[in-house]
Amino acid sequence: MKTNELQMKIDLSKVDLVTDCLKVLSNPDRLKILCVLVDGELNVQQIEKTAQVYQPTLSQQLTILRKSKMVSTRREGKQIFYQFSDMRILQIMQTLYGLYCMNDMESD
Repeated sequence: MKTNELQMKIDLSKVDLVTDCLKVLSNPDRLKILCVLVDGELNVQQIEKTAQVYQPTLSQQLTILRKSKMVSTRREGKQIFYQFSDMRILQIMQTLYGLYCMNDMESD
């Protein structure tokens, strides 16, 4: 192996986990929801308005994100608040923002 090649140890037992994560992230509505949660917890109405994902699609996608343990909920009265429960997903979303959204803003 050349000295300038990056040596990475791949844990093949994690491939299925990563694949499942990427499948969840591959939906545009779920990506929009996660994007708006990067700045912090929001209730369902705030997510709907900011992400522009509307009912019943919003409820369906939030259920998938919750079941995949990417987000968690907190109830306050009749309102349900969502936030990241997996900080690895938050890091992924921040990285995607840096790679795609910030570059778009700089080129304007």
